[in-house]
Amino acid sequence: MALAAAPSGAAAASHTTNPTFNKDVLPILQKNCQTCHRPGEVGPMGLLTFQETRPWAKAIKAAVLSKKMPPWFADPHFGQFLNDRRLSDADVKTLVTWVDGGAPEGDPKDKPLPIRWREGWNIRPDVILQTTKPMTVPATGTLQYTYIVIPTGFTKDTWVTAAEIRPTARSVVHHMSAIVRPPGEPWLRDAKPGEPYIPNEASKEGTPDSNDPQAGLIDANDEFLVGYAPGMQAQRFDIDHSAKLIPAGSDIILQVHYTTNGKTVEHDQPRIGLTLAKEVPPKRFMSAVAMNYHWTIPPGDPNYEGHARLTFGEPVELVFIQPHMHLRGKDMTINLVYPDGRTSTLLSVPHYDFTWQVIYYLAKPLMLPAGTKVEITAHWDNSANNPYNPDPTKSVEWGNQSWDEMLSVPMGVVFNRD
Repeated sequence: MALAAAPSGAAAASHTTNPTFNKDVLPILQKNCQTCHRPGEVGPMGLLTFQETRPWAKAIKAAVLSKKMPPWFADPHFGQFLNDRRLSDADVKTLVTWVDGGAPEGDPKDKPLPIRWREGWNIRPDVILQTTKPMTVPATGTLQYTYIVIPTGFTKDTWVTAAEIRPTARSVVHHMSAIVRPPGEPWLRDAKPGEPYIPNEASKEGTPDSNDPQAGLIDANDEFLVGYAPGMQAQRFDIDHSAKLIPAGSDIILQVHYTTNGKTVEHDQPRIGLTLAKEVPPKRFMSAVAMNYHWTIPPGDPNYEGHARLTFGEPVELVFIQPHMHLRGKDMTINLVYPDGRTSTLLSVPHYDFTWQVIYYLAKPLMLPAGTKVEITAHWDNSANNPYNPDPTKSVEWGNQSWDEMLSVPMGVVFNRD
């Protein structure tokens, strides 16, 4: 995953009056677009060559002028982020001028060398864990969360610097989450390794207060490792000399949520790739989450407000945040309240988009003293004016399905290993 900061809004290299694809456009696509727009990735078309790109010239112009592409939803007035995908003003002008000028190819000698993309992965995995049986997704119906236990076989504590989930049938994947279950933990103890397992009925409705170890609710001792959703890339854990810990003898539990699309899809066999630290790091990367289950969105409400909060009991370095709601999600603001009373806005997403699950990596780790509060304010649009609203006549509560709702903010924190 490329985390290099883009020169958003900055005055980049001098603008070319008559840009060509080979000399001026292709470098922009290589830097900003080809991560997704290449075979096997989420983009609906490839943008590797002139022949692939030329039919989409007018669509590219419309997408960059409207800022629909590259997808980036953070208000630029708050926070700086390492993976900021916004194009510079100069790059937008180059693309628009190229299209308006007839989208010429230019001299082949001007082409930069093609990027050697790693087929099948955005990381270079040292270890690949895979489900043993392909999954079949039916053409219709509501599918519950399914869990698959994957033994790691790790005989010693293992430190992970990056991880990525690669489903083989993306069109039917709502999301996947890999969770570390340390040895001896009772969570999902009845699930057999390699066998798809659907938890007890209570968890199917997303009941957050169930204490049943057979339910699909993660225990405090089980840690989120890596996730997959449309638009989500590989996740890195080697920020400021850190890594994630998988204790010896742990299992990885893969939570799978499929959605039907009218066609039977067979043979989805997800893989989890891990890159490993060469030595024990001085710092540990761990996941945290602020969430709230207790709210009900009234039918037709265009701007229902919800809140969540989390207080850090120890000093940590905050390295990423990820707003998460479902189809009625409208906006979210994440504020910090320091022990001395100071406040600051960490992230504002004024136009939340459920189809892009963006993880916002901070430009540099933010040191938070013990007692710092993370306070979240979010709004949902449950009205008929929301084109994505499954049913504006329905009261909506917390639930696993996309026609239900959620309010959560996963975060990545780093602290001294000891």
